[in-house]
Amino acid sequence: MHVRSIFISDVHLGTRGCQAERLLDFLRDHESDNLFLIGDIIDFWSMNRGIHWTPAQNTVVQKILRRARHGQRVMLIPGNHDEAMREYDGVSFGDIEVRLEHIHVAADGRRYLLLHGDEFDQVTRYHRWLAVIGDIGYNLLVRVNATLSRLRRLLRRPGYWSLAGYAKSRVKRAVSFVFDFEDSLIHAVRERGLDGVICGHIHCAAIRPVEGVVYVNCGDWVDSCTAIVEHHDGRLELVRAWQPAAAAAATEALPGAVSPVPAPRIPPGSFDDLPCPIILTRTTAP
Repeated sequence: MHVRSIFISDVHLGTRGCQAERLLDFLRDHESDNLFLIGDIIDFWSMNRGIHWTPAQNTVVQKILRRARHGQRVMLIPGNHDEAMREYDGVSFGDIEVRLEHIHVAADGRRYLLLHGDEFDQVTRYHRWLAVIGDIGYNLLVRVNATLSRLRRLLRRPGYWSLAGYAKSRVKRAVSFVFDFEDSLIHAVRERGLDGVICGHIHCAAIRPVEGVVYVNCGDWVDSCTAIVEHHDGRLELVRAWQPAAAAAATEALPGAVSPVPAPRIPPGSFDDLPCPIILTRTTAP
């Protein structure tokens, strides 16, 4: 499939939880004119404690560099886990542009603010030590989840299930944090007169219209394995990499409307299998 733009975030290369094989499958199935890397692509935080770098992760880097060499626009917007790259705002490395933020004009003329989003996370900004402790705990859940995943395969349980995502969706404070984060971003975008925001950071994939502004989160490649794609008419779609290709078809939305992704896009197990309380939608041009 060829799309106009791909938006991915929170790959966390260099960690045990990174699902590089699924990302490679997604990139092989989706060609694009633009590839936007919305932060936390390489996890320098975790790599300071120990590096877990697989051949598949190396292939991800090679594939991204190859796309840039072959004329695709590739842009990196650093996040808090790869914040060292923020010192190079405006610099290009191997045809990959580095920007702190970027305004993307979609094919339908809508203007989206691209940024990682940790700027709107009060814990990350003002309590870094707490964020680091949370990151260590999250990585521990990911390791436990790997064992549970092997057990589920032995029991032939369908679909992918995330322990870390399940914990997030069941803790009221985590749910409240997600909504506060979204509201802060929506408010900032509305003040700047833009049509929407495309971010990452909280590992909760969503496309959600709010009073004329579209909030979009790419999700991650640790729990949910999700990405956002922009079609050639400007429509945005949330794609789950671990779904069968046959389930990817979606009904066309009416102009100016936002319609839910049809039921086949939700894997067996309903919303209990989703990594966070998300709303799956796709938007079309007005």
